[in-house]
Amino acid sequence: MNTNISLPQAPKLIEKPSENRAVFEIEEMHPGYGLTVGNALRRIMLSSLPGSAIVSVKIKGVSHEFSTIPGVMEDIVELILNLKQVRFKVHGDEPQNVHLKVKGEKEVRGKDIISPTQVEVVNPGVHIATLTSRDAVLEMEMQVENGLGYSAVESRKREKQEIGSMSIDAIFSPIRKINYEVENMRVGDRTDYNRLVIDIETDGTIMPEEALERSANILIEHYKIIASPIRKIANKESNKEAKKEPVTLFSEESELENAEKMKIEDLKFSQRTQNALLSNHIKTVGGIVTLSEEGLLELEGLGEKAVKEIKKALGKLGLTLKQ
Repeated sequence: MNTNISLPQAPKLIEKPSENRAVFEIEEMHPGYGLTVGNALRRIMLSSLPGSAIVSVKIKGVSHEFSTIPGVMEDIVELILNLKQVRFKVHGDEPQNVHLKVKGEKEVRGKDIISPTQVEVVNPGVHIATLTSRDAVLEMEMQVENGLGYSAVESRKREKQEIGSMSIDAIFSPIRKINYEVENMRVGDRTDYNRLVIDIETDGTIMPEEALERSANILIEHYKIIASPIRKIANKESNKEAKKEPVTLFSEESELENAEKMKIEDLKFSQRTQNALLSNHIKTVGGIVTLSEEGLLELEGLGEKAVKEIKKALGKLGLTLKQ
């Protein structure tokens, strides 16, 4: 029996719906590796690719987020939500200040932001606010920083902040959407090899091809460390010190188990699909994954469209139907 783990083919670009979105396919993956690799890449893309975002804003005449500005249609909460949608590319590591000062009746967009040469607004057409009168004035100063993933306001409470400035949750990740699907394919006499299909959409600060490559390289660098010779602890004292450090272990199996306990209602299926599953006494995700595609189609009220919807939802959780 051959005990070698065969390597997959190189990724292929199979679809390019837009400049910021691409679909890739990796074929001939060893059985089970599609889920393992797909889940790892998805986690890295969402958590570990750097990006830039507004972390605080100071609005002239506003002291807190529950205020309003005369002549501005949006309240401060809506305004902050819109600011989170503005995407930046910052050249350098230092925080940068950008400004906005608009007067008169008009729509305020990303292109109205005045920034230094190190800062570029990637989506200048994004809506920020609507000024509804000739006397309306909107003046803001915003701080833009580089970071990873998502940063909640609570995690930055200890940072010094200018009086009148409001901290906001920052979405640094340049990834707008990342989904993957695992399909079975034939390789030689076996039909259980995996085909991994990865759908990536970015915010324009990075291309999907680069996002995939950089995520894979991050994993490679970590695996190189793990594959290096393991150091032995020098003595008992250092062993005691090591035990004091908390260690968090990630268990993919436990996460998948938690996903299978999710209720059908939590997956936001269409009402028709949800009702059909519940009427067939399927109340959790775990109940779905025990069935094959053919088994689902045999259930009353479930057609091909519903099965496609179910498979897509399972893919987002890193799960598949029974093969």
